[in-house]
Amino acid sequence: MSDHLLTPAASSDAAPRTAGRPQGLLLMFMSCLPILGAVLLAPVLPAMQDHFGEEGAAKALVPLTLTVPALMIALLAPFAGSIVDRFGRKRLLIVGLVVYAGFGTAPIWVDGLPAIVLTRAGVGVAEAAIMTCCTTLVADYFSGSERDRWLGLQTVFASLSATLFFALGGALGAQSWRAPFWLYASSLVFAVLAATLLWQPRNPADTQTASGTTTAESLPPLPIRSLLAPCLVTLFGGVVFYTPIVQLPYVLDEAGITAVPAIGGVTALASAATAAGAFTFGRISGRGTATLLPVAFGLAGVGLLVVAAAPAVPVIVIGAVIASAGTGLLLPTLLVWALSGLGYEQRGRGTGLWTAALFFGEFLCPLLILALTAALGGLDAALAAVAVASAALAVGSRVALRRVADQPRRLTR
Repeated sequence: MSDHLLTPAASSDAAPRTAGRPQGLLLMFMSCLPILGAVLLAPVLPAMQDHFGEEGAAKALVPLTLTVPALMIALLAPFAGSIVDRFGRKRLLIVGLVVYAGFGTAPIWVDGLPAIVLTRAGVGVAEAAIMTCCTTLVADYFSGSERDRWLGLQTVFASLSATLFFALGGALGAQSWRAPFWLYASSLVFAVLAATLLWQPRNPADTQTASGTTTAESLPPLPIRSLLAPCLVTLFGGVVFYTPIVQLPYVLDEAGITAVPAIGGVTALASAATAAGAFTFGRISGRGTATLLPVAFGLAGVGLLVVAAAPAVPVIVIGAVIASAGTGLLLPTLLVWALSGLGYEQRGRGTGLWTAALFFGEFLCPLLILALTAALGGLDAALAAVAVASAALAVGSRVALRRVADQPRRLTR
């Protein structure tokens, strides 16, 4: 497929090493750690609020413990990408995993709420490094359709782990609001596995130093013009991806479904649809971005429109499944588009920019929906507006990407 990253993976050893299922699965599991940071605390937020009180700064700081890691990823992923390209993938990954455990478990012992928020910011710093390194290593270790399959599986693992972590957070939170923080120590196990099973790839152009690092002067510039469109589209893609996740419980509540198990069941079904869409990407990636991106945005738009206009709960569920299947296909399609054509010394920075765009979109999503709800007079109208924008982007991306694909043909005539 034309979107493949063309540089083959290589190892830092004299004899090339070939990545297989152990490396791929380890990278998939480690890619779930930022999801752990995003959803684990959601079930215990009310208990945290009761502990710290409803007045003053506590009312704002408790919700911030959930959202600040995502903001830190959005702010710092590009810097993590620069470090990855200059000093190597494996070293930063292991450091990030250790730091993740340290900051992640800190609220077990830290008492002050401002201090807890600072530790959560530290978790976000570590997550920026982990996400950037894992995605870059997938691009380094694998090629062609195999690479597309693993990139699709990243979203599969993320979707399924979100449901699992939400359940774990609720179960541990029943003991104490501090108990879920123990799960952050799991990254130490991954640090040991990463040190054992992973290796630092060698630059195929052989421009690295003997220590395996690359000097700042030797880094080739990023093709900013070719990255601009994928990153801007990914910014909106983050909004579309996060909309069903955040807003579905509110839609169900307005429809009269208030029982937590019922809402959880519908949310789990939507997560399964996201995983199915992402899994499908690995099988149909050969059709190219010009085909898959419009399909993904189109499915998300249609599904959100059904959710917004649905007269009954079963129709809402159908719409949520359609939209989630579209968002599951969307993320790996956007990632392959952004990284296509980037060389070894550019992938870390390219991945960092793409990750920042995605998480900025996710961070802005609730704020945008809130503003649209106020401006348009209701949540249904806000969701319909996002649906229409998604459908418009489906059409626009199809036309624009087809034009880009046709340009070489015109030049040869």
